[in-house]
Parts: sequence; C-alpha cells; structure tokens
Amino acid sequence: MGERSGGGVTVSRRGFLGFTAAALAPIHQAATREAPEPGAPEPGSQAGATQAGATQPGEVQPGEVQPGVGDRTLYLGTYGDGIGIATYDDAGKITSTGTIAGIPNASFVIRSGNFLYAVNEQDAGAVTAIDISGTPRVLNRQPNKGSGPCHLAKVGDDLLSANYGSGDIAVHPIAADGSLGQQTDLVKHDGSAPHAHQVVQAGEYVLAVDLGTDTIYTYTLTDGKLAQQHQAKVKTGAGPRHLVFHPSGNYAYVADELDSTVTVCGYDDGVLTVLESIPVADGENYPGEVVISADGRFVYVTNRGHNSVAIFSTDGPHLELVGIPNCGGDWPRHCAFDPTGRLLFVANQKSNNITTFLVDQATGGLTLTSDFSTPTPVCVNV
Repeated sequence: MGERSGGGVTVSRRGFLGFTAAALAPIHQAATREAPEPGAPEPGSQAGATQAGATQPGEVQPGEVQPGVGDRTLYLGTYGDGIGIATYDDAGKITSTGTIAGIPNASFVIRSGNFLYAVNEQDAGAVTAIDISGTPRVLNRQPNKGSGPCHLAKVGDDLLSANYGSGDIAVHPIAADGSLGQQTDLVKHDGSAPHAHQVVQAGEYVLAVDLGTDTIYTYTLTDGKLAQQHQAKVKTGAGPRHLVFHPSGNYAYVADELDSTVTVCGYDDGVLTVLESIPVADGENYPGEVVISADGRFVYVTNRGHNSVAIFSTDGPHLELVGIPNCGGDWPRHCAFDPTGRLLFVANQKSNNITTFLVDQATGGLTLTSDFSTPTPVCVNV
C-alpha cells in the first residue's frame, strides 16, 4: 500500500519515526499509513497455495498442535501472511501452537464463538471470516471498498470495519455459517483527510473514532445501514485513536495518538462530552491502546516511544497517574486482559515480542512475568 500525504508531512501508522507532536498538531489530518512489506498478497488471493507443499489459506502449519476452542488460546494479528495461534498457562507463559496461513496483513482480529474475523490491511481493504471450531479454515473474504482497514466490531449480525486510509466505516452482514456477505453500507467521515481508527458498539449505538478529524461519531445501525446521530470533537491535533468505556457506561477514555494524552469524556445516550485531557508520558510518544479493569478502577494506556504502560486510577470522571512501568519491548501497540483480569498481554511491534504482566487487582500495578518472541505482533486476541 502506498503512503498518502498532505500539507508537506507524511506520517506512518506503523512507524511514526522522525516526527514531533508539535509538528504534527497543526496538520495532523495528513497522518497516513505505511505500506506493507513488498510482495504482500492482495485480499482474496491464495498466496502460496499453488506452490508444491504450500499451506492452504486457513490451514494450520504442519507439525503444529491445534488448540481447541474454549481453552486459553491467543490469536495474534500481524503484518505479513497469517494469524498466529498460541496458548498460555496460569503465569501467562505463551507457547506457539500454529499459524492460520494465507491471510494477508491481519493487523486486527476479533473472535465470536466459533468464528474469527480479521482485517486485511491493504490499499484495497478487505475482511476475512475464519471457522475455528476445529482445524481453522477460511470461510471467505470480502472487499470492504475502503483502504487500510485497521479495526473491527461485531454488532448483532453485522461486521463493521474502520478504514484508516480512506476514512470510512464499512458494514458486512454475517451469515448463519459465519461467512461474510457483500457490503451493505460504506459511510465516509467529514473532513479533508479522515482516518477512521476504531469502531465500537455502545448499547444501541455504534461509535467510530477518527484520528484525522479529531472526532468521535455516533451512529445507529438498522438493516445494515449506518445513520449518524452525533459528533464529539476532542482537542484539535489530539489524534484520537481508540476509546474504552467505564463499566458504568457513563464515561469513556480516549487514547490520543498525536498529542500523547488520554481524554476523559462523559457519556449519555450516544452523546460524548469532553471533561479533561491528561498527559500519558514524557517526550515523543504515541499512545496505542487503552483498556480498563473489569471493576473500573484502573485505566491502562500503551506508550509507543516511551515504551511503557501508563496506569491510571479513576473514579469515573477523573484520572490519576499511579505508575508507568516499562513495557518489556519496543513500540507497544496493543494490549489485552485475559478473561480473569489477572494477566495483561502487551504486543510490542518493533521488538517482535509479547510480554505478559501479572496485574495486582488491588493497586493496579503490573509485574512482568513472561516474554514471548513472535514476528511483528500488532494485536492480541484473548
């Protein structure tokens, strides 16, 4: 995928090297994605399947053990070909168990029962459905008519994808067998250079976070069609990337990629109201992911640049920084809790490793317990 640029500045969503937040703030709408590695297969291709002895798309690599659905299985999104499969033990030690091959640039992966859905983050964006009820197999792949899809949400019987490159949200119906139907809607965000970065369900609403327009859009979804209801603007130049809701549903915390802050918003019936903005780290830094403990007491933000995880205590409308431990790698792009909330997995893109932290659920503190090597991890689905 080629880079897009504007205003004299080009920024890569995979790199962000050599730029300062001060330089980006006035013209952050020019933020762009870096091209995948040369030779990456196009969406819908059967890369390598015609070669002698090649692994078919969706097939687990020979000699590997396939974990069953329902155990401690991780699905690892990456840039390149395939989705990694791994398991973890009580202490969070990760063991590789295979690869689902033939899925290009699966940089974000979600799971729903016996099915896995992945973006294909390329110029000609697509989404892929995979059956994981036994040996994983690709069900189908659908073009989403956008560029650089980077995030997914399952809303009812629809799969929504956020396209970073083209700045729009795509909708695909999900069939009873888990496969994806043809696109039913594609809604582009307003602005000179929108960059949709996340799409999440919030009750009867769908929220889309757009880095390029500094806006969070609220939609309703009916019969496969999105209808915009509200817009919430964060600070100009903040570059909102991802948000997470407080368990009460009354607050949301937004990781701002370009000015290294987290914005606290009140939330009521689809409407977000900005309350405060808090720095997450010193120096040149680009927050990646934001998550919250199940009890709503602690918010965690990964810091790409500072290479740390900022830990905030919260009472809902306010945040207080209580710790900022090293992430155990370079460029912590994504993180996720295990179902118990005792473990936090951090995907360090540039150092090719996933670190596991034991979570002190009383204080919110993190203790590094394990380090797992894997190529360019950018998403951990637990």
